[in-house]
This record gives sequence, structure tokens and C-alpha cells, in this order.
Amino acid sequence: MSGVTEPTIARRASAVLIAGLVSAVVVGAALGVVWWKLAPRVSVIVKAGETWPANYQPDEYLGADVAFGALAILAGLGVTIALIYMRREHLISTLASAVLSGFVGAFLMWFIGTRLGSVDIAGLAGTEEVTIDAPLKLTLPAMIVVWPLTAAVVISIVAGADWFSAARKRNHSDEEFSI
Repeated sequence: MSGVTEPTIARRASAVLIAGLVSAVVVGAALGVVWWKLAPRVSVIVKAGETWPANYQPDEYLGADVAFGALAILAGLGVTIALIYMRREHLISTLASAVLSGFVGAFLMWFIGTRLGSVDIAGLAGTEEVTIDAPLKLTLPAMIVVWPLTAAVVISIVAGADWFSAARKRNHSDEEFSI
């Protein structure tokens, strides 16, 4: 017996889960503010209960989505590498923690980013014609899964590298004994 008991393994797995969730909350909130500052805004005209874009601006919508996706990729890489470093010998608990923290972090990033720049458009509807920057919006909802998907890809690459390394060691040890 290696001296490691089941409660110790469960404790380590729960420590990785808690560390992943704490880091997701911190990183997700911080990146929500960064996304709010970086993402381009769409100008809208508000007049007597109607709202329409000032002119056709697909670049701003796409720019906001790309900025969110790029930040989510960076967060997925950083948090997942930190979790792997914390618990490399048991990648299943790291995978669960990284994917769960990815969903939590991406949701927080979206929530904070969209709430910081929100404007009461209904309150402006009674005024004369006003041009304002519309609230930040994620037009591609699939961007929410970029962080967890990045985490899964990183862990798959690490698991594949571990498997390949073990297979090479096994082949080299077989060749030494066959001589």
C-alpha cells in the first residue's frame, strides 16, 4: 500500500475543485471588467419609444464577441495550467474542476461585462432623439463555452503527452530486456 488513503485522495480532489472555483470567480470578475473596457460599443438612437442602430455596425458586435473569446481562451489556459500544476497525477479531478470553473468564470465574465455598461433605454425613450452607446452584448452565445472547451483541450493534450511518454518508457524498457 502506498500509504495514501481514500479520504486523502478525496480531500486533494476537493481542494482542486475549490481552488478552481475560487480562481474562476476572481479571474471571471476581473476579465468581465477588462472585456467591458476593451470591447467596442454599438451606437443606438433612442427616440420616443423606438431604438435602432445609428448605422449598420456589424464590426462592433463581432469585435465584442472576439474580445470575449480571446479573453476566455487566455483565462482557460491560465487557470487550467495552474490546476494541472496543482494536481498533475490525477487529471480526472483536474478536468472536472477546470470545466466547472470555466463555466462559472465565463458566466461571471459575461454577467459583469454586460452589467457594467448597461443603460436604461426605456427611461430614455420619453426624451427627444438621443444617440448613446448601447450596452455590451454577447451576440454569439457559444462564446460562453470557449473557456471550458479550452480547459478540456489543454487537459487532453497533457493526458495524451503523459500517455505517449509512458508508452515510450514501456517500449524502451521492453527493448532493454529483449537484448
